[in-house]
Amino acid sequence: MLLFTRLLYIRRAGSILKGDDSMRTMEDDPDLRNTASKSEAADILVVDDHPITRAGLIAILQSKPGYRVCGECGTAHEAVSLFRQLRPTITLMDLKLPDGFGVKAIRDIRQIDPKAKILVITTYEGDEDIHQSLQAGAMGYLVKGVSHEVIFRALRKIQQGYVFLPEPVSLTLQSRSNERLTERERQVLSLMAAGKSNREIGEALNIKEVSVKSHITIILSRLQVSDRTQAVVVALKRGLEHL
Repeated sequence: MLLFTRLLYIRRAGSILKGDDSMRTMEDDPDLRNTASKSEAADILVVDDHPITRAGLIAILQSKPGYRVCGECGTAHEAVSLFRQLRPTITLMDLKLPDGFGVKAIRDIRQIDPKAKILVITTYEGDEDIHQSLQAGAMGYLVKGVSHEVIFRALRKIQQGYVFLPEPVSLTLQSRSNERLTERERQVLSLMAAGKSNREIGEALNIKEVSVKSHITIILSRLQVSDRTQAVVVALKRGLEHL
């Protein structure tokens, strides 16, 4: 995963942002300007750390009138900066970004504008990923690989002010367990996923090893598994942890 580093020069009067090709605005690139005329287009900000994926999303958006890509970027920090500058109609947000989790970027954007419309497009399919994204303020959630028509249907619904969840995403969210891990249990689980032993977990959290064992027993019960390996597998599948 590439970590994009650049110098940003913002000229407020012309709303121009200059940098490398990983972060562009409509003024920088004629291909983005050609998506649709300003008077009739919904401005879209595309956030994804893979340039090929961004290019694919932009091509999809440019294939239908009514949508204009006003900017693109590959990190959470850039997403927040570009949103503040461009105020797009809808932001397409990936969750796996090189400088942080996309959910935090969603929260930061919603702090700038509580009415910001954000559509998540990601590879993460876990119920916890979906829950956290919606809780942060996303209005839609798509798993990469959906058809172009589903993407445009999501954009239309979100632009109208509705939440959009395809049936598979909705079913995954409905299956979310009522068992909630405490903050300490999440910390223990995170260290388990990192391959730490009970002793190492205790040292990292400044708790006794017997307390670690107690937390792990509760974690296994809440996740309905019988050992540490299964607990980590379930945590990764649900989006409780990410590698």
